[in-house]
Amino acid sequence: MSDIDIAKENLHGHSICLCRHGEIIFDDGKGISPMMKFIAADRDLRGYCAADLIVGKAAAMLFVKAGIAEVYGETMSEAGAEYLRSRNIPFSYEKLTDRIINRKGDGICPMEQTVSDISDPEEGYTALKQKIAELQNTGK
Repeated sequence: MSDIDIAKENLHGHSICLCRHGEIIFDDGKGISPMMKFIAADRDLRGYCAADLIVGKAAAMLFVKAGIAEVYGETMSEAGAEYLRSRNIPFSYEKLTDRIINRKGDGICPMEQTVSDISDPEEGYTALKQKIAELQNTGK
């Protein structure tokens, strides 16, 4: 069984599952927080395959920054798919959507808005860190 198939099979009950050579990493954090945490901890994720519940452009950017080899999203935005395609990262999804909606369901995800005009993964990561800090300071 391939690493992406193992990651997909083990995603159930978690928000993200990463697999490389059969080694599995799970996380149950919301949104992009698992990948932000892994990157901040300088965890070497190069060559892992990732299965995630929701993959928008922000998540795709973090996957590229971390060196993820292949991505599966239960739900993937068109912007996320296009970003992965532009970086030659193989991807698949269960459902393709035009955009990722915020948790309230009344607008675009703030992480997606943050990276909408950014293409560099380093710049995207910095912008996302700033946006998360801003949201935490305002209590949202």
